[in-house]
Amino acid sequence: MIAELLANKVFLSVFIAWALAQFAKMHLMIIKKEQKVHLKDIFLTGGMPSSHSSVVVSLVLILFLTEGITDLSVLSLVLALIVIRDAMGVRRTAGEEGKTINRIIRSVKLKIPERQYALGHTPLEVLVGAIIGIISSLFVYFFISV
Repeated sequence: MIAELLANKVFLSVFIAWALAQFAKMHLMIIKKEQKVHLKDIFLTGGMPSSHSSVVVSLVLILFLTEGITDLSVLSLVLALIVIRDAMGVRRTAGEEGKTINRIIRSVKLKIPERQYALGHTPLEVLVGAIIGIISSLFVYFFISV
């Protein structure tokens, strides 16, 4: 089963897009010295670049390249648009509200722990993630023979 996954262009494209986005995110955290970076941070949400958009754009493009216009490729496009819109809309709003709640907790000096919150994405973070998705799909399609 693992050998079949590693020989699947769709899987490879999506996995490479996710890995590139997450490692870029961790690298930027180190450069900006936002916090000490741990291996578990590879699974963080939010921030630059958007791994959500890199994964879904990669999926859409590799499906269109390998399969053409099919029900599956069109479905992936629709779902990608929903995921990207959600990342910039609902999740971003919820993340901003989470930051505000944590500021209130600190300012009032409440003895409750600050809450973790999921961050959404800015349009630039989504754009950079999408570019990573495009690059990974084109790389897999043209340079990986499986």
